[in-house]
Amino acid sequence: MSRVAAVQMVSTPDVGQNLAAARRLVGEAAAGGAALVTLPEYWPVMGLTDMDKLAHAETPGSGPIQDCLASLAREHGIWLIGGTLPLVSNDAGRVLNTTLVYDPSGAPVGRYDKIHLFGFNKGSESYDEARTIVPGETVGSFEAPFGRVGLSICYDLRFPELFRAMGECALIVVPAAFTHTTGQAHWEVLLRARAIENQCYVLAAAQGGTHANGRRTFGHSMLVDPWGEVKAVLPEGEGVVGGEIDADFLASVRESLPALRHRKM
Repeated sequence: MSRVAAVQMVSTPDVGQNLAAARRLVGEAAAGGAALVTLPEYWPVMGLTDMDKLAHAETPGSGPIQDCLASLAREHGIWLIGGTLPLVSNDAGRVLNTTLVYDPSGAPVGRYDKIHLFGFNKGSESYDEARTIVPGETVGSFEAPFGRVGLSICYDLRFPELFRAMGECALIVVPAAFTHTTGQAHWEVLLRARAIENQCYVLAAAQGGTHANGRRTFGHSMLVDPWGEVKAVLPEGEGVVGGEIDADFLASVRESLPALRHRKM
């Protein structure tokens, strides 16, 4: 079995403060035996406005956020999934919202640019990620020692065809910053659905609290098993949550209910 962990944060507009929090929490996860750790969406900066992240956009392979991720993976000897960070795009007014993956030597081994961009308008709440983010185009996954890991980000969770396109995964990760409104309604049921229909573990790392910009995120970072059972959850605030990836249990679920083999389309 392999132990995995999700880091939950309440990120601020201060990149340095967020980097320090990530170092502390990833260290806590590694000290607890996690061989793979994921950070949440927007962990390096949750700005006062959506435009703030543009000032912190990095080029691939260079910058303090990527340096922090690589050094944490190397220092702790873990597979580190770097939540999301802003990378420069071909559009000067927008960035890519990107997950980068590092192996235990600190080498970059995977990348996924968020494909589905969140839009929501209800009452006083209004969000439109497309104003500041360029959508990705390619499905992302990588091979970990225990099997394939599928990469998704937050709003992607509502689009099951993306998860099917990953192929058969042992684990799917979902770094997120779900709003409290949408999270309270849909977060857990969507995570459990993705685990059940893909018969794999789902590890979700969330933002979980009230931020300086007034946004309230839902938290509830969790690990869900291939039968759809929530194995661990952290409701709100900073912290670490995780558990074991049991290859024998995963195989038994797929053997007793061979839904993946029964697919017709």
